[in-house]
Amino acid sequence: MSAGDVRLDGAMERVEAELFTDGGNNAVARLPPRRFPGVLIQGDSLSVIRSEVAEVLEACDQGDLAGVRETAGLLLADLDELLARYTAALDAHEVPRPY
Repeated sequence: MSAGDVRLDGAMERVEAELFTDGGNNAVARLPPRRFPGVLIQGDSLSVIRSEVAEVLEACDQGDLAGVRETAGLLLADLDELLARYTAALDAHEVPRPY
């Protein structure tokens, strides 16, 4: 197993979840026994976010402030969109925000 691998011990567990949005690439869902919903991000989407953060760090290392600003701006826009979807889902179901 390499340093980047994650080992999950135990069997997979099936649970019922409350789905606040359509499934999509970033579903808002609440798992028992959590008080607040979370966002389920598909693995490929998570990989894209990770790559964007790596680009920011690489641009920082190279002193490329324009590159840092551009990539960070794209990342922030993606996260803002995700947070807006989360907030809209909570508002639609009259769930208070956890922040």
